[in-house]
Amino acid sequence: MAEALKNGFNADTVRAIAHALHGAYPAVDVDDFVRRGARFGDRGLTARARLVSGVMRDVLPREVPAALDVIVRSFDPPLDRTEDFGMSVFRYLPHAYFIAEHGLDHLDASVAAMHALTQRFTAEFTVRPFLERHTAAMLAVLDRWADDPSAHVRRLVSEGTRPRLPWASRLTVFDGDPTPTLALLERLRDDPSEYVRRSVANHLNDLTKTHPARVIALAARWAHDAPEPRRKLLAHALRTLVKQGHPEALAALGARADVRARVSGTLSPKRLVIGDALDVTVTVESLEAEPARFVVDAAVHFVKADGTTRARVFKLRAITLAPGEAATVSRRVSFRQHTTRTHHPGRHRVEALVNGAATDLGHVDLRA
Repeated sequence: MAEALKNGFNADTVRAIAHALHGAYPAVDVDDFVRRGARFGDRGLTARARLVSGVMRDVLPREVPAALDVIVRSFDPPLDRTEDFGMSVFRYLPHAYFIAEHGLDHLDASVAAMHALTQRFTAEFTVRPFLERHTAAMLAVLDRWADDPSAHVRRLVSEGTRPRLPWASRLTVFDGDPTPTLALLERLRDDPSEYVRRSVANHLNDLTKTHPARVIALAARWAHDAPEPRRKLLAHALRTLVKQGHPEALAALGARADVRARVSGTLSPKRLVIGDALDVTVTVESLEAEPARFVVDAAVHFVKADGTTRARVFKLRAITLAPGEAATVSRRVSFRQHTTRTHHPGRHRVEALVNGAATDLGHVDLRA
């Protein structure tokens, strides 16, 4: 079983926070901070971070701008990469809660703190209450941040305004009209960092659930003379609609829902134990009279704890085939236990999805 995330936020984490705060504000008593901040009991990750945030409120200056200044001065140098952070960056989760809970009436100091925080961890959860309360002012800030030298700050522009951000509160202020956030995404669509562009794609995918027509129209416009990185962004942005075989979404990617093809595939191995990986191979032969675009995915119907199944779709590849031409694509699917996905024994059905149309590839049996 995967290690629980909360166990990575432990007494050592609290002590590291205390030492950093003490270095910026010597009035912080490190041992007392740890004694109070590490009383975790059976608390989960977020509850542990909120406990530490509460201790920070007690020991830092009462004036919030002064407390935020201490917090920022306690930070390590900015991250020099955009992936493989590990659990260490969750040390800053209490700081994120502190800004969101105590900084709403101190916009300038909080904006400066979020700008610093997102370069060490993330401020995507923190920025949301500020967008709800200070909408116009925060949109102006995000407009500036879209040109920031840091990819972490530019990503916050997109990620922090996602309407359905995982782990975060629902951002409702743009529910009726996403025009302000779409204007920000326009600025970031060709960002030099894939880290930023992938956030743009995820934001657009969120919007396909509430404003599909707006996203499809935007995608059709962005697809015109699009460079390869933007085409990849659009494929990721429209993935939910493509999985549903949405004809206009497929058309925006240069594909058709009614395309004709002969589809086959293999699954290996057919029997697995939890921890193994499954190789899914799909062969597509075009039956069209002209060159055609094929978006190939695989759906694995994972068994849940109650014995029912839920499909998860994995991207394989988008290919263009000449009449009669065939191509084979593959994807390895892990059955290793994750903190975000727990596997259960049982029969797992697998399908190939070609431009949204499903072809049964059979099943694999997973054992404990």
